[in-house]
Amino acid sequence: MQTWEKVDKLTSFLKEINSLAVAFSGGVDSTFLLYMAKKYVKGDVIAITSVSEIHKKTEIKQAEIIAKEIGVVHIKVDTKELSVSDFVKNRKDRCYWCKKNMYKRFIELARRRDISLLAHGANLDDMSDYRPGNKAAKELGVIAPLVYAGLRKTEIREALKKLGINIWNKPSSPCLATRIPYGYKITKKKLRMIEKAESVLEDMGFTPPLRVRHYGKLAKIEVSEESLKDILKVRKQILASFKEIGFLFVALDIEGFFSGKLNKALR
Repeated sequence: MQTWEKVDKLTSFLKEINSLAVAFSGGVDSTFLLYMAKKYVKGDVIAITSVSEIHKKTEIKQAEIIAKEIGVVHIKVDTKELSVSDFVKNRKDRCYWCKKNMYKRFIELARRRDISLLAHGANLDDMSDYRPGNKAAKELGVIAPLVYAGLRKTEIREALKKLGINIWNKPSSPCLATRIPYGYKITKKKLRMIEKAESVLEDMGFTPPLRVRHYGKLAKIEVSEESLKDILKVRKQILASFKEIGFLFVALDIEGFFSGKLNKALR
């Protein structure tokens, strides 16, 4: 099935829905879903965004801008993940507890607005990786229209580009907790250190995708292969900035960045 045939399948699906709340991160997938829902769902469409400690402030701001451009009511809610003990423990099912907590809050909020259906932006590619958050979505009845339509990430980017939506090539940016390896407790202090460290790299001109992993006193930098040599050119500046943030040691992952790297430990 070609991309636009899948988009037509998504359109037909959305036309049967009377009202919809979209779990909206401001990323490529949820932006495409929100745009299509606004265009084809019969009744009210709202976007709900988590603004808790695990999300970058820059990502939240961008979600605000996109929701305004699409023209939907945008609701921000503190989902308080750090109050969920099973999330904070950071075991391999961390994302399950995170998403279960978040979706419950989103569903309650949507129902107060007489919207009974919540959707998330998972795509077909997400079904092949370790994504325990999808289990939470299924348990709570959160629908995944992009999966239903069979759309993959590359196809969603292609559709956004043709629609003239300028974030079509935005790199994925999962929550800050994904920078903390399984088994290391998640704390507010660690999340802020990660956010500051990644901002340092971005301010130096390194563009996403990039990650700073938090291994206690050690920060491990992951950038694209193309940026590995450039990182070494500003080594002293990075060391000074990271030590000011609170890291004692700084390492560069010579393998480079790729999505889902920490899941290798689970295989």
